[in-house]
Amino acid sequence: MFRWNGTRVDAFAELSGFFPTADGWVRTHANYPHHRRRILGAVGLPEDTDRDRFATRLARMSASEVEDLAADVGAIAVRVRTESEWAASGPGVAAASDDLVSVQVRSDHGPLRMPAGDAPLAGVRVLDLTRVVAGPVASRSLALLGADVLRIDPPQMPEIEWQHRESGQGKRSALIDLRASDGLAQFRTLLADADILVTGYRPGALEALVGTPGSVKPGLIHGRVSAWGRSGPWADRRGFDSIVQAASGIAMIEGSDGRPGALPAQALDHASGYLLASGVIDALVEARADGAGRDVRVSLARTAAWLLERPNRRASARPALLPGADTVVTHDGITTARPALTEFDDYPFPARAWGTDPPRW
Repeated sequence: MFRWNGTRVDAFAELSGFFPTADGWVRTHANYPHHRRRILGAVGLPEDTDRDRFATRLARMSASEVEDLAADVGAIAVRVRTESEWAASGPGVAAASDDLVSVQVRSDHGPLRMPAGDAPLAGVRVLDLTRVVAGPVASRSLALLGADVLRIDPPQMPEIEWQHRESGQGKRSALIDLRASDGLAQFRTLLADADILVTGYRPGALEALVGTPGSVKPGLIHGRVSAWGRSGPWADRRGFDSIVQAASGIAMIEGSDGRPGALPAQALDHASGYLLASGVIDALVEARADGAGRDVRVSLARTAAWLLERPNRRASARPALLPGADTVVTHDGITTARPALTEFDDYPFPARAWGTDPPRW
């Protein structure tokens, strides 16, 4: 649905997509420059490789080989599996066994701001360390309910502009380098005065940088979204909606004639984002009673399992249709899906420019 001055954007880069291999298919994700470098390095190709040369190399390899080499260097590629293959695999079993929205009560306790104002979350401070889709959808939902959301990004990793414009409404956007000592100190100061933290890091990655968030801010509500969940053999791997679709069997369901396909929208991302937002709000309400910190977790793989479990699946997809005028809204040249709640007079369109706000409450 997203349009920029009436023009559809290209959601995937040159080396992102489905590629045939010697024994099947893989799906890659290389939208960011560092992911492109990693996947090319994983398969032994130079940085100036084009899509045709990349495809030729993958066609000579097995799908499992590509997947394993990518995982070894932090690149993003998976073997396309059937639904039954995924359900029987270690990561598939782990993903399906977790709660759809997992809430863990921690031992740390501390006061949090509770909503005070006309909007449901007015006055609540949210520190947002997410990018791409699922996490930003969650934090955008909190912002549109009135929360003060401050998104933090590393200055050395610019966000893809259209993605920020699509999911950045209602937030402020600042840059901090957590690898620098002064940046880390600045971040910890912000965290100590936050009520909610939303992250998209792999399990343990944030703790390695800043320590346990609950020790910096006792009582903190920590919303976490990951690709594969917190347990199982793939817990430490990177992933995106398109990658989870490919691994979980959704791509083969959506494909035809032995070729994989994709859902018409990034349903895993958006569903996971809204699930995380609802879980965080529930946790904030519960914290009012006992003051305990809580971890709220969702994963794209668990959301995929949930969707695959739904009854009454259609035998074939409906023909794709362009969104109708009643399903979209346009402000300042940016067309997006109409808000899930409602559009009101002071709706914060459009998104503020990425990285241009000061890093302070």
